[in-house]
Amino acid sequence: MKPWVYESAEDLDSGLVERLKRFPREPDMLVYGMRSLAALALRGWLRTYHRLEIHGQEHLPKDKSFVLVANHTSHLDTLCLLAALPLRKLHRAFPAAAADYFFESVPRIWVAAVVVNALPFGRQTHIKQSLVLCQHLLENPGNVLVIFPEGTRSATGSMGKFKPGIGALVAGRDIAVLPCYLRGGFKVWPKGKVFTQPGKVQLTIGEARNFATIAPGKESANTIAAELEQAIKGMAYDSH
Repeated sequence: MKPWVYESAEDLDSGLVERLKRFPREPDMLVYGMRSLAALALRGWLRTYHRLEIHGQEHLPKDKSFVLVANHTSHLDTLCLLAALPLRKLHRAFPAAAADYFFESVPRIWVAAVVVNALPFGRQTHIKQSLVLCQHLLENPGNVLVIFPEGTRSATGSMGKFKPGIGALVAGRDIAVLPCYLRGGFKVWPKGKVFTQPGKVQLTIGEARNFATIAPGKESANTIAAELEQAIKGMAYDSH
């Protein structure tokens, strides 16, 4: 991985909210510092209040870009996946977050951009542009992309059908894709609830998969999405 060198931001004359909404964002030491402090506090909270257990961290690649793919039942999911990464990876991990939800109000923009370093992803429009942006991120060794292929949090706790975007992103590319299963998030913080409840949360990280030999195309995208969906469902069954 290339040595990291700090360069002053080129958008310092822009307003704070505009700078946070922009992606990719310019380096900002103040934001980096706040993100690091928030990560330490959140990891401590997850370990104590939610008794977070993480299994399979040995599967995380050490020196190349990769994608974490997981089921989605709670806002805790992103925090748990980020907690599985080394702190040195914090500013190079980018959870794909719904642009129409997380980047429309100032409080959500602050949490998305500062705390979790989210990438604004178009769910209804600009989907292709969002996928291209994800591809560019993964071309830079050492970046981590976090994706929830269901597209939204489950309203019942059951896993929904994976959308083919994840397949379109990784088909024909030498990128490690790690299926992940999150258990307990729906119970402690279901969709529609404002606050979390005490309860145990568990994250299992599976072995990396690679789809470099699969030619890109609509059929391939659907096949890959279905394979990852089944892999995570299998992890859910195995962890009972």
